[in-house]
Amino acid sequence: MDAETHRHCRYYNIKNDFSVADLAAFHGHLGPYIVLGYRIGKYIRGNFCDDPFRMKAEVRCAGVPPQSCLADGVQLGSGCTLGKRNIEIISSETVSCSFEADGRRITVTPRPFPLPKRDMDYEAAIEAVAEEMYYRRDDELFDISSP
Repeated sequence: MDAETHRHCRYYNIKNDFSVADLAAFHGHLGPYIVLGYRIGKYIRGNFCDDPFRMKAEVRCAGVPPQSCLADGVQLGSGCTLGKRNIEIISSETVSCSFEADGRRITVTPRPFPLPKRDMDYEAAIEAVAEEMYYRRDDELFDISSP
């Protein structure tokens, strides 16, 4: 599928900028991993492949929350979705996201970020970390490599 084939479609491959509130509404709360995944997906869509029908995403992480929440953000940012079957979570000791399109591959590795200490306001503190991450530059959030 490509944009030329679907030029008559009004709703094909729509790009959207999701706000912090949009991410929280989709995910149920605001956490650092959905923000990180969203920002990675947006980067990929803007700098690697802008058509989610031509892409495949692999999210490598522990395979359970909170790291697996990265996949929710990648879906929103890149357009790769579970329904299209072009995103997959792969259990791994390290966290990274790889994308393939048109015979090319790119890997995005998140940079470490500080988590708050667990206390009575932990959820509010996590939310604050996530919101701050949303506004950071890409190079502060992740590293890019391609083979």
